[in-house]
Amino acid sequence: MDSIEQRTVGVVVERRRTGNPWQPERWSAVALLPGRPDVAPWTVLESGEGWARCYAGAADVALFASDTDNYRHNLDGPRPAAFVILRRDGGEPGLRLLGVTVDPGEIDAHSDAGDDLIEALPLPPDLAAWMRAFVERHHVDRPFHKRTRDRADPEALARRPRLEREHG
Repeated sequence: MDSIEQRTVGVVVERRRTGNPWQPERWSAVALLPGRPDVAPWTVLESGEGWARCYAGAADVALFASDTDNYRHNLDGPRPAAFVILRRDGGEPGLRLLGVTVDPGEIDAHSDAGDDLIEALPLPPDLAAWMRAFVERHHVDRPFHKRTRDRADPEALARRPRLEREHG
């Protein structure tokens, strides 16, 4: 059974007017908050002319023992990150929070869809420490095995004489 641990984070997003008639606003994730703040999702936290910061909601960050290689890659990279995944929708405010992950491999699936807005935020120190402790407890080095193909049988591709029909 795969060991799993979770932590909840709150996500703050920002909406800015662009002045572009085809895309009148731009959304971006700007901060992660520890835990689940006592604020309703999509509450405006602060605003100014042409922009507003909102609490988008809470998401669970999950760590799986089978993915420790990905977490190590993230932690040891030049900019360790938490990835916020948002999706446009028809309701108000036009966006919904799908989740937060620290697994760079998981982001590939969302970026292939093309519908999701993915923002990499600097990994908060408390999440980084939790990830490192998880990796130390659960990481198992797995040797790399290069797959080898079976050798082709040249006789399998050779022409064969036609079988003559027997007339009986």
